[in-house]
Amino acid sequence: MTEADLASLTTRVLCAALALGAVFGAIGQRTHFCTMGAIADAVTLGDWARLRMWALAAGVAIVGFNAMAGMGWVDPVHSVYGQPRLLWLSHAVGGAMFGAGMVLASGCGSKTLIRIGGGNLKSLVVAIVLGVAALATIKGITAVARVNTVDMPALTLPTSQALPALAAHAFGGGPRAWSWGLGLGIGLAVIGWVLMRPQGRQRDVLFGGVGIGAVIVAAWWVSGRLGFVPEHPLTLEATFLATNSTRMEAMSFVAPVGYSLDWLVLFSDKAKVLSIGIVSVLGVVAGSTIVALASRTFRWEGFAGPADLGHHLVGASLMGVGGVTALGCTIGQGISGVSTLSIGSFIALAAIGAGAVAALRYQTWRMERAS
Repeated sequence: MTEADLASLTTRVLCAALALGAVFGAIGQRTHFCTMGAIADAVTLGDWARLRMWALAAGVAIVGFNAMAGMGWVDPVHSVYGQPRLLWLSHAVGGAMFGAGMVLASGCGSKTLIRIGGGNLKSLVVAIVLGVAALATIKGITAVARVNTVDMPALTLPTSQALPALAAHAFGGGPRAWSWGLGLGIGLAVIGWVLMRPQGRQRDVLFGGVGIGAVIVAAWWVSGRLGFVPEHPLTLEATFLATNSTRMEAMSFVAPVGYSLDWLVLFSDKAKVLSIGIVSVLGVVAGSTIVALASRTFRWEGFAGPADLGHHLVGASLMGVGGVTALGCTIGQGISGVSTLSIGSFIALAAIGAGAVAALRYQTWRMERAS
């Protein structure tokens, strides 16, 4: 492969990621796909429709990713989620911080971008603060604290932390065969749970769940299959093109928001180039904007007052720090990571849920106290 071929392939990967981001944003705007909203509906209203939509997306992503893994197209160990080193405390602490933060900030990273597309200026402020906090936790002041505290306790597993690899190591057989068995088994079980109730068979639930899940699967294919170069013409090493992590990536919306701010602020620095994460962020906003304008739901919205601003600033900061610490958000760990069946992703997802429920209880207590 020549350098010209490499540049052409990189452009194709970026264009595909931009398009997938736009589809994600359009579906999210159309169906009100929101993890925080789904948890809030279930906890406060007893309405599980949006949580079933989210679960359907996860189930579709699990089936799709593990089908590709079973065919040898992708390997969880090539992602940040499938590494042998299990940062269990980072996943737990970061996940809880993110979960609480998304409640205070009225939505997770993906919902924040979708709301920007709908004219929500509060979400624009949240995205900026989230991005700054994320960058600080990647390589700034909170990064030093992260590395010297929660990142230190870790378990080093004999193989990838993805369940198929662990099962193959423990019981024999190949990881690809276990990907077929566990991936289809777990994924179809989740989908079955969604469809067993009428709520899970509603049109928006099906459209949002299948659509978002399919976007995640396609994102894995773009990064792990289309963007994989076995031998880079300059380094002569295997490379995943246009990724900030140098590994294959799917959708995630914490670190990529930070990288997007970094790219915008330091645009003239030739070292700052577009990545799958950056164009996905731009795509989500664009897709959401198109649907909001087409459906005439685009509305400018600002903060109600200082208290509202304060809660959103705290929430955005918690999401930025927590999302990087946990190695992902409700989409990054909750769907992309869980689709790889990695232990750390399940820990992070459980912690996000616990943090969100705790923050919802806090908000209920505040309202009751005020009344």
